[in-house]
Amino acid sequence: MPVPPPASYALANRLAVLLNKNPQDFLRADFLKLIADLGLERITFHYTAADGKLKELKIPVATIEQADSVLADGERVDGSSLFKGMIDAAQSDLYVVPSYRTAFLNPFDDHSLDFVCRYVTRDGAPAPFAPDNILAKADAKLREATGYELQALGEIEFFLFSDRSKTLFPAQRQQGYHGSAPFLKCGPVLNEMVRHITQISGAVKYAHGEVGFIDSLPSDWEEINDKRGEQMEIEFLPRPIAEMADDVVLGRWLIRNVAYRHGLTATFTPKLDEGLAGNGLHFHLQLVKNGKNVMTIPDGSLSEAARRVVGGLCRYAESLTAFGNTVASSYLRLVPNQEAPTYVCWSDLNRSALIRVPLGWTNKRHLSGLINPQDQDSILAKNGRQTVELRSPDGSALVHLLLSGICMSVDWAFDDARNKLDGEGPLELAERLYVKGNVASNPELRRRLPALPGSCVASARLLREQRGLYERDGIFPASVIDGVADLLEKENDADLAHTLAEMPADERPLAARRAMHKDLHKH
Repeated sequence: MPVPPPASYALANRLAVLLNKNPQDFLRADFLKLIADLGLERITFHYTAADGKLKELKIPVATIEQADSVLADGERVDGSSLFKGMIDAAQSDLYVVPSYRTAFLNPFDDHSLDFVCRYVTRDGAPAPFAPDNILAKADAKLREATGYELQALGEIEFFLFSDRSKTLFPAQRQQGYHGSAPFLKCGPVLNEMVRHITQISGAVKYAHGEVGFIDSLPSDWEEINDKRGEQMEIEFLPRPIAEMADDVVLGRWLIRNVAYRHGLTATFTPKLDEGLAGNGLHFHLQLVKNGKNVMTIPDGSLSEAARRVVGGLCRYAESLTAFGNTVASSYLRLVPNQEAPTYVCWSDLNRSALIRVPLGWTNKRHLSGLINPQDQDSILAKNGRQTVELRSPDGSALVHLLLSGICMSVDWAFDDARNKLDGEGPLELAERLYVKGNVASNPELRRRLPALPGSCVASARLLREQRGLYERDGIFPASVIDGVADLLEKENDADLAHTLAEMPADERPLAARRAMHKDLHKH
């Protein structure tokens, strides 16, 4: 049955409403008419490069013929600049070709029609080293091999830094979780971010203040020195995993731009100060088959398919840090008692575990009837909402590559001919690595669990050792594995934690902040 066009709700996709059709049905002719009707002056192409950031190319529209050509054939870019170290300058030309489904009206430029693009080689094939194409291959392989669709939702955590001119209603350090005005000062800015991300992606679940709050942060960086820092979170709704990667990268671009226009600094850097909450980028995952969430069985417990997902994540967890934790400060966030994982394990509702099984409304429907007994109207049966959450990634993550690795982990978990060769299958792994209680406070438990790597250098070593997990079936090119490992090794942080621990108490905070703040805007 075809999906009806979106209604004109305040936060509905503006293009979908104007064109009276869903984004997956957008055509080139629709955009040509829109350009003429709205008097748009330019087309802007966006694409994710090796550094994980969104790039852009502005193309002025002088004639409809020109716009038609650009929308049909894309444009050329210098791949050797976008993917340094991964492709040779002698063969660097790439095409960037718009994905019509991603079209949006730029909220910061009234005269621009924007698209997220895909990279194409001179031969007209998807560029094999491009992160978005790697994810598309991994996703397609998983669907073909298992019959399941893997969906993801990301949780973007970030700090907003502002001047401390307003001293009324001060908040307390590390007590910003779900804070409200007037204690939370940047709520209106957060509202604006949510509005733009929702109108473009339609994928925002909610937003709130997070734990981290600091009234004044010393720093060598003028942007944040002596500024007030409020931590925020924007959580998405589940989407097919390749779509979620684009949504998260685009979301970070929108967050930065809204902050900039308000004279604020937004940063996703993993850690800003010792004892201050870090910026995670957790991902919830769910398997879908025939449109149905298949993560639970009728009694509410996890299905075998869900436990396989958990086992696959456990198998890949150590090397996944190479894509999800890519700067030195990432490993200053992964410390005990900071709601960040340090060991490979999973648990129910447990925020000290690497993989958490959160509440999922399992066998619990119409809870409002308990609170509002006057309203007993039943609601339509909805799809299951159970997910499993991977809690190790942070704001430095190379999102498309990380989600590609996650796809590979789930594919491995369902390939018994392959995973049995590893000596321990996904269900056995899941059974062995299930825990209860706080991992950090249980020495005996910690002794039997594999530890996550403690530095970028260690993550690079694990990635090189386990590269076969990613290169199998031609999904990850060898050049990408080597390129990521090289970038990690350049952090030169093998002894950072030990060096900081040995410093005198009066010197350590300054040295730690310098290590953390150097990556303020790296990804």
